[in-house]
Amino acid sequence: MTLTSIAEFYVRLVLELGLYDEDFVDAYYGPEEWRPSSAKQATLPVDDLLKRTAELAIALQEISLSSEGEERFRCRSLAKQLIALDARVRFLNGTNFSFDEESRLLHDAVAPHHDEEHFKRLLSSLDSLLPGTATTSEKLDAFRKAFVIPVERLDAVFSAAIAEGKRRTLDHIALPPEEKFSVEYVTGKPWSGYNWYKGNCYSVIQVNTDFPILIDRAVDLACHEGYPGHHVFNMLMEKNLVRGRGWMEFSVYPLFSPLSLIAEGSANFGIEMALPAEERVDFERCILFPLAGLDGGRTVEYNAVQKIITGLHYAGNEAARGYLDGTLSKDTAAEWLVTYAMFEPKRAVQRIAFFEKYRSYVINYNLGLDLVRASIEKRGGTVNNPALRWKLFEELLSLPPTPGSLV
Repeated sequence: MTLTSIAEFYVRLVLELGLYDEDFVDAYYGPEEWRPSSAKQATLPVDDLLKRTAELAIALQEISLSSEGEERFRCRSLAKQLIALDARVRFLNGTNFSFDEESRLLHDAVAPHHDEEHFKRLLSSLDSLLPGTATTSEKLDAFRKAFVIPVERLDAVFSAAIAEGKRRTLDHIALPPEEKFSVEYVTGKPWSGYNWYKGNCYSVIQVNTDFPILIDRAVDLACHEGYPGHHVFNMLMEKNLVRGRGWMEFSVYPLFSPLSLIAEGSANFGIEMALPAEERVDFERCILFPLAGLDGGRTVEYNAVQKIITGLHYAGNEAARGYLDGTLSKDTAAEWLVTYAMFEPKRAVQRIAFFEKYRSYVINYNLGLDLVRASIEKRGGTVNNPALRWKLFEELLSLPPTPGSLV
């Protein structure tokens, strides 16, 4: 079996599993004839899927023994994707993995553990920034109310943020002239934003409006879902790997796989790539706050608070780990999110729904960001060297490494 044939059989396997797992295939832009021709069976064909996955892994191992250069890269990447495919099939068949074991198998990484004292120290710093004498949570709720984007101004604010992210990305990365995406405002979702990449340089980006949207989410979602985040990542993979090199394994994006840690981590890092801290403050103060009808004089104050809250994101991992491992009840996990991640109660319930649907996927956002940033900065791509920083970032998007290689 050749590497080319292994790649094709792998894509077909992913698409077949997608018949039984509606969340598994996030994007596909390969040959239509590779889509499953047979109808979905009454039950998941577990033994057949595991057998074929194992056969591909064995064939891949034989090739990898004599591979080098880019071929070795492909073998290593495909091997990790097959491990994730095997684990997802076993999970759907009832295997109960621990949170950490599941994240290692699916996403090739394990998030660090933090105790309550770690988050209490961060909360103490947050409390000192917030006016008033109420609890930290109550003070933050009151503080946030001054920074909600009015519904009727949402599109104008997001459009401006998207345009700025695109302008700054184009200064460093050449994008296909035909690329585009559309924005839809939706409700009833367990996430705040989602990029649906359709292939041929086109994405549909959805923004969830179930809850009030704070001003910082405009830049976050515009850059994370659009430029230079998911939209650019998918385009560069399609352009450089699928169309350019003929590596068809990258024509399908299985959501529960190591590729997602790179995708989410690079998308979150893309926010600070496009708008470094001081430049973001200036852009929000001069452009976004006025568009939203908010007081631009409070931009610095708001970003100082948000910086600390970013450090609390790992509290979400602990809530997910405890809930999915059975050491926290649903109510206790929600309380943890309210206490240590500063979620409003209704948002905490929404986040629990995300845990139930996407499970250990939650590590990809914060751990992914930390791993991508560390990988780029240890090779000299620091804030003080923006040209190299963008060069290394584009290389990572164009030839995504396995998460394990970033550690």
